Amino acid sequence: MHEALFWKRRDKEHIVCELCPRRCVLKEEQVGACGVRQVKKGKLFAMTYGKPCAIHVDPVEKKPLFHFYPGEPILSIATIGCNLFCDFCQNWQISKERRLELLDEQDVSPKEIILLAKKAACRLIAFTYTEPTIYYEYMLDIAKLAKKEQMECVIVSNGYISEAPLKQLIPYLSAANIDLKGDKNFYRKRCKVPDYEFIKKNIKTLKAAGVHVELTNLMIPGENDSKEEIETLVRWVVENVGKDTPLHFSAFHPDYKMTETPPTPSKTLLQARKIAKEELDFVYLGNVSGVDNDTSCPGCGACCIERTSYQGKSRLKGNKCPECGKPIAGRFSGE
Repeated sequence: MHEALFWKRRDKEHIVCELCPRRCVLKEEQVGACGVRQVKKGKLFAMTYGKPCAIHVDPVEKKPLFHFYPGEPILSIATIGCNLFCDFCQNWQISKERRLELLDEQDVSPKEIILLAKKAACRLIAFTYTEPTIYYEYMLDIAKLAKKEQMECVIVSNGYISEAPLKQLIPYLSAANIDLKGDKNFYRKRCKVPDYEFIKKNIKTLKAAGVHVELTNLMIPGENDSKEEIETLVRWVVENVGKDTPLHFSAFHPDYKMTETPPTPSKTLLQARKIAKEELDFVYLGNVSGVDNDTSCPGCGACCIERTSYQGKSRLKGNKCPECGKPIAGRFSGE
């Protein structure tokens, strides 16, 4: 067992987990809402430390990160659990798993993760698939070792983390893709999150700290796909993190508690992109085939990064458009 960070004792019987805004109050043997942080012998432990449920090598574009070293492979890891309760979860088989005993025989140390990355010729590591916040200690220790090895780490996250742990993690992060799922009513109804302002604040904190930020909005028919909601989302992005922040609209497929909801029509995604492109420089579509996801220069319109499926090929000169020389937001090889 690995003792958790960010908790305090409230009284003789209760401990408060301060890792995320839920601030679970727990007694002996109780487990937090995330399903993986448990009180034992008067202390809080991170029960999935060193116990990944998934380790894969993906294209970095699959995170999705389109403006972060296009075409490079990235070692992607996760543990079970999540601190949100999204009815539409697309990875519910692992994010909703709560049987900690399934992981008793599994043990992959942070040092071994670094070795796996080297063996796979990956200089990038992603904390992804489920919610990296809930395996914070494991992620932080890997990220610290990665930085020493001149590797770079990214998070693919719901953004629901407290301020102090986020700020402690930021020096070891190069990029983040954060879900911006909908408005406050959507978060309350479909994710059981009463205070989603934490998420928007964290997005701004990451951007201000120099972390490369991209955002994803999973479009669910009849839930968060109206013209007004798209316009509000885009306006927030422009006003708070800048028009050069890449935004990904992703197609929903029926799953978990929303199997009766139809998949997102392609025309909905295309319309969302059309609306967003009126104000944003870079808008992409995910989980849909046959669309143009190349990166075009917002200055002259030239193709800067070509994409086929989840594989990107940069035409940039450093970080600049090959035709007009305009800088393109992101991190690229050769800068």
